[in-house]
Parts: sequence; C-alpha cells; structure tokens
Amino acid sequence: MYLEDNKTIRLQLWDTAGQERFRSLIPSYIRDSHVAVICYDITNKKSFNNLEKWINDVKLERGNDVIIVIVGNKSDLNNKRQVTVEEAENLVKLSDGKFIIETSTKANHNVKLLFKKIAQCLPDFNESSDDQKPETVNISVDNESTPIIHYIYFLLTTFTSY
Repeated sequence: MYLEDNKTIRLQLWDTAGQERFRSLIPSYIRDSHVAVICYDITNKKSFNNLEKWINDVKLERGNDVIIVIVGNKSDLNNKRQVTVEEAENLVKLSDGKFIIETSTKANHNVKLLFKKIAQCLPDFNESSDDQKPETVNISVDNESTPIIHYIYFLLTTFTSY
C-alpha cells in the first residue's frame, strides 16, 4: 500500500471466521499482529453482541499492544440495519479501540478507506529503535520508500452470504 508521504507499507492479512469452532486458532493468528480488525454484520445484532467477547480474546493474547479496529459490514443493507453507528462508536470507546468504520464488500464501499486508515494508525517504525522494528523487506525499485510489513488479524464475527 502506498501512502501520500511516499511510504510503502506491506500489509499481511490473516482472516478467520468468528465462529466458536475457530476460537482456538486466535493465539496463533494474532501472536505477531499489530492490528486486530474485528467485523460484525450491521444487519445482525447477535454478531455485534459477540464483539466484546472477541475483543477480550484479542486483549488476552496481545494486551494493549495491538490496535483494535471495529468494522461494520454490509453497509449497503442500511434498510435492514439492527446496529446503530452510535452503538458501535460507544463500543469502540469502551474497548479502547482505534476507530469504527462501516463497509460494504458487495458495493466496494469504504474498503480502500479501511486499509488506508489502518496504515495511518500504524506506529512509525522509522523512528523506533532497531530492536522494535519488525522484519522488513524492500520490494521497491527506488530506494526512496521503505516497505514495512505489518501483520493484521481479521476476525469476522459472523459469516453470512448476501
């Protein structure tokens, strides 16, 4: 991903369903993650109600050393909404999350913005000490931009197709 300030950030994504049977996979998925993106379906109140449990699981594994982002998916189905934006914003505040954004993968609404906002939230590893830097790989032809690998964990609290 290219940012405005001529930096390149490489985002490596892991995706797991939020179903109970995948719960045991959380530690291996999130161990080296910098960001946890926890998704819910805006048309399904139960998926939103499960967010707190998933946020707690992430915090148990990573403590406060992870950026938590909440994503409300299916924003194209606003007429079937069961979760208000205000409810999601309150949860973000209570859980020390970074931000909430609503997206629609079907309509491709706010998907690029989600990744851009995630990239902008990541710590500036150029100013941190070398022992805190993640492994980096320069895949750029010019030497002006240095890509940094950031590990992002996606957790979908429900999986339902349109």
